[in-house]
Amino acid sequence: MRRLKVGIIGCGTIGSEIAKACQDRLRDKINLIGIYDIDKAKSLSLSHMLKKKAPILKLDNLIKKVDMVIEAASAAVSASLVEKAIKTKKDIFIMSVGGLLGKESLLRLAEKRGINVYLPSGAICGIDGLKAGSIGRIDSVTLTTKKPPKGLEGAPYLKKNRVDLSRIKEETLIFEGSAADAVANFPQNVNVCAALSLAGIGADKTRVRIITSPDYTKNIHEVEMTGDFGKIVTRTENVPSRTNPKTSALAIMSAIATLEGIVNNVKIGT
Repeated sequence: MRRLKVGIIGCGTIGSEIAKACQDRLRDKINLIGIYDIDKAKSLSLSHMLKKKAPILKLDNLIKKVDMVIEAASAAVSASLVEKAIKTKKDIFIMSVGGLLGKESLLRLAEKRGINVYLPSGAICGIDGLKAGSIGRIDSVTLTTKKPPKGLEGAPYLKKNRVDLSRIKEETLIFEGSAADAVANFPQNVNVCAALSLAGIGADKTRVRIITSPDYTKNIHEVEMTGDFGKIVTRTENVPSRTNPKTSALAIMSAIATLEGIVNNVKIGT
């Protein structure tokens, strides 16, 4: 049986775990053709870490050689990679969903051209219910994200508003606004709100609250949705990744499970 040829763009926490899965759990169905990262040191580190060294390729060469591109880099490049995938007629798997907000026309163009764009649910539950609810009327979608301070470090919003995380001693509301603003201000922290927005009522109408406390030990996402279907409330308590507190372990598992569904041609709740 022919294995799906994939290439991974982004060799950080998520990209590394996906690469390992391609050579282990999914080795009979996936052929990891190559990897790429703008930081060559990360590419080298991942290549040496793998059971079988993965070729480090230039970006355009990687895209040319694969059946499907896996983006695990950042929201800053995810939209441009979708554009490249459409031009080269390659399927693409996007982890940094936030980069597609405001550029939904790319998804429509990909569909028109017959290009598959895969968006895993990430570190959140309830996307299937929200998609079902979108058949009727959705009145509101609110995401409340609770993270320990380390999980928010480096967010542009903190610097812009001079928020000193080390001074926070109790549960504190850091941000409240639209999903569009949340993604812009916390690009590495609340990617889940982008997935909610695309599946539901859009980034301007989806509401986001971000709360932090030094007492938190998990990344928690609470979602409340109302509409013709009634009311859905979900709460996901995520254990942070061992190597990156900004990433939930479930986000990595979601990526691998979605890949498994693709190569096995199994679709559940989609």
